[in-house]
Amino acid sequence: MAFKTRITEEFGIETPIIMGGMTGVGYGELVAAVANAGALGFITAHMFESGAALKEEIAKTQELTDKPFGVNLTLLPSINLIPYDEYREAIIESGLKIVETAGRAPTDHLPAFKEAGVKVIHKCTSVRHSVSSVKKGVDMISIDGFECAGHPGEDDVGLIVLLPATVDALPQTPIIASGGMADGRSLVAALALGADAINMGTRFCATQEAQIHQNVKQKIVDNTELDTVLVGRTLRNTARVAKNAISVEVATIQSDPTKTFDDVKHLMAGATARERVLWQGDLDGGIWTSGQSQALIHDIPTCKEMVDNIMAQAEQVRARVDSLA
Repeated sequence: MAFKTRITEEFGIETPIIMGGMTGVGYGELVAAVANAGALGFITAHMFESGAALKEEIAKTQELTDKPFGVNLTLLPSINLIPYDEYREAIIESGLKIVETAGRAPTDHLPAFKEAGVKVIHKCTSVRHSVSSVKKGVDMISIDGFECAGHPGEDDVGLIVLLPATVDALPQTPIIASGGMADGRSLVAALALGADAINMGTRFCATQEAQIHQNVKQKIVDNTELDTVLVGRTLRNTARVAKNAISVEVATIQSDPTKTFDDVKHLMAGATARERVLWQGDLDGGIWTSGQSQALIHDIPTCKEMVDNIMAQAEQVRARVDSLA
């Protein structure tokens, strides 16, 4: 029996499973594999130097799948100019109808997206920001609990409370559960709490199609829920990352509240980490993100095998709940 929700119906996807944007990971090959598995994936725009380069990646992905996919726009301050307007136009010109945004609210991009019929999912880490974003015009919310990889916000609220609180505040808005999601149990639990889909990042990293080093995938499998570290806390820019020599060193330095970003800048270079960790497989080569959901990840399947396994387990869980009733 299929799981039909407002999101599966809106986007024409087979399962309520989403792979959000991930820096260094969200390339077209993986996104196409996710789409062909019946889920929804997002190319990460800011990995491309221009709108033209993003448009090429979209076109390549469209050759690999005829199913829906989207693009992630993470709207954050940056030292180097990011061509957001070019990205937006590349998305619209390519005919895509789904965008995931993160960071600040995408207010300046919404008129063009709405005119082109593009639906916007905005990632938030709190109820108040979710409500504000919907008032500004976004169509859906992806709510990130404290368990998530990357930036969980500063409120430290786990998804089991944050998700239904967001659903209660926005009953007319489709909500995606993000953070700690990794299997069929996660899916059924999220749907029970009012979500219309789940978003998984770490789980999709540990798939055969993810273009990252096998060492990283295996480390995700080997890690437990205790093998993440929170950095950037004293800077109010918290990030959950995998535990390794570098992240522990950064957290130790930042335990002194007088330290600034300059004291850890040399340890947190994103480009260096992507090169050394994600592509060369040096697990202590830099900081890399991973969520607490790694405790639930025990294999490295294809995307199709993973999605099928999640849906099969979800059916088993639903049957168990029905039997209890």
